Amino acid sequence: MNLKIYELTRILLDTKVRKVIAEDFNGYFGLLPRHIDFITGLVPGILTYEDKDGNVRYAAINEGVLVKAGPDVSVSTSHAVLGNDLPELEDLLQRDFLIEDERERKVRTAAARLEADLARRFMRFGRQYHA
Repeated sequence: MNLKIYELTRILLDTKVRKVIAEDFNGYFGLLPRHIDFITGLVPGILTYEDKDGNVRYAAINEGVLVKAGPDVSVSTSHAVLGNDLPELEDLLQRDFLIEDERERKVRTAAARLEADLARRFMRFGRQYHA
């Protein structure tokens, strides 16, 4: 099978696999090459896949959609992190969350500045209009 994991702006993974294990709203399920085609919504969690050499790999994904069509398995998600083993994946996720927290802090700061600037402009506009 061919496994592709798509994020919003890029293809994160494009590789041949022997099997895929993922979780949807009904629980965990496995996909093998001759599995019936289907589509399902994924919950946030760990997607496990076995590469063509038999190595087990992991992808932490935000919620998303999985489509199995013939030999292709496509996962579309807003965010995913790849890891070769679970401890590595945990480290990568913690680092990723720290970066995301910093980005969110910067966005909140920028939004507060914009709001304050907008309020000042409205106040000046009001004074000019009433003068």
